[in-house]
Amino acid sequence: MSLATWITFIMLESWLQYSKVYGPVFTVYFGMKPVVVLYGYEAVKEALIDHGEEFSGRGIFPVNARNNKGLGIISSNGNRWKETRRFALMTLRNFGMGKRSIEERVQEEARCLVEELRKTKASSCDPTFILGCAPCNVICSIIFQNRFDYKDEIFLALMERFNKNFQIQSSPWIQLCNHFPVLIDYFPGIHNKIYENSAHIKSYILEKIKEHQESLDVNNPRDFIDCFLIKMEQEKHNSQSEFTLENLMSTVTDLFVAGTETTSTTLRYGLLLLLKHPEVTAKVQEEIDRVIGRHRSPCMQDRSHMPYMDAVVHEIQRYIDLVPNSLPHTVTHDIKFRNYLIPKGTAILPSLTSVLHDGKEFPNPEKFDPGHFLDESGNFKKSNFFMPFSTGKRICVGEGLARMELFLFLTSILQNFNLKSLIDPKKLNATSVSGVFISLPPLYKISFIPV
Repeated sequence: MSLATWITFIMLESWLQYSKVYGPVFTVYFGMKPVVVLYGYEAVKEALIDHGEEFSGRGIFPVNARNNKGLGIISSNGNRWKETRRFALMTLRNFGMGKRSIEERVQEEARCLVEELRKTKASSCDPTFILGCAPCNVICSIIFQNRFDYKDEIFLALMERFNKNFQIQSSPWIQLCNHFPVLIDYFPGIHNKIYENSAHIKSYILEKIKEHQESLDVNNPRDFIDCFLIKMEQEKHNSQSEFTLENLMSTVTDLFVAGTETTSTTLRYGLLLLLKHPEVTAKVQEEIDRVIGRHRSPCMQDRSHMPYMDAVVHEIQRYIDLVPNSLPHTVTHDIKFRNYLIPKGTAILPSLTSVLHDGKEFPNPEKFDPGHFLDESGNFKKSNFFMPFSTGKRICVGEGLARMELFLFLTSILQNFNLKSLIDPKKLNATSVSGVFISLPPLYKISFIPV
């Protein structure tokens, strides 16, 4: 068991015991800083949905604060966060990115992903890189208009830096730095690698923004950057405008972070679970053959006719519990919550694990079972406890895109390939190797056998 896994296990087990003694709302200390934990569906829902505005602040990560300076979507607060998030949602939902819908872009990438997997020639391989390329290319298509070839050196460098930063963010050292910020300035450590990688990423994004500025046609926006630049021009006389070059760079970086690593990690973990449970994979492929066949690409309309596949995607997300404690919130002003007075600025950690692994809602929650999302007739069954993207006003801005990618990518893979492991499926380890910030699957190898 890794140090990060051990720390997470101890923390989650402690919180379970605290909730039994103190109830669903209790305070723990990280260093000298008090943090209010929300444990269980009712407490999380009441805070993030019923009192959504009061609990909509974003807690500060000192390590990240040096990078983004409170800009973008993920780490911003107040009016900046509201305006930037509203703009990003409107652009992603309504604009359609030129003449092509986002679904068409995901379908195109799914076809490219299948072709790339064919090139493995059914040999045993680590799928990490290929599964990272696909969602990253969808984001590139939305932000930069164009996708990259999987062998493109610039693309490979970007992927490497994003992947490395994601791994570093999950390390115990970064959590220590976030709780004791003095370490950032006076101690050497891998946090400096985050800053180095981020500087390279921002330099590339700035270069692309300058290219867009030189070729911008306000009457024919091509992608997200064009839309943001047009908004900047419209507000150039507003000294209080949040639409600035610096905020554009941070927002684009946030879209990359939120739209690449989380989806690719879920895909990678999902295929491991499908390897480990061949009976589930067989039922999915039977449904794909019946509903879609082998000669056309899957589309989102298919999902309503594929309750088992829909249940499998939901169960993958529930089971892996990707971000166990969500990202930290803060309360935006003093609030009385369940007879506790929580002062403005207090950090809040909603335990998503306590919701996604609730034993009453999901019998045997530690077991991978698509039946958690199926009724007695085999129809898909929604659950209010399904919160892998968090919930309320801070719910992930890319939720719709991520859901689409997970369905279309996984369906396309299983439509075209059988999955095979060199290890007996029963002996495959599906236990997360890290969970301080995010749940990462253990490394494994897989063969994609064309059907």
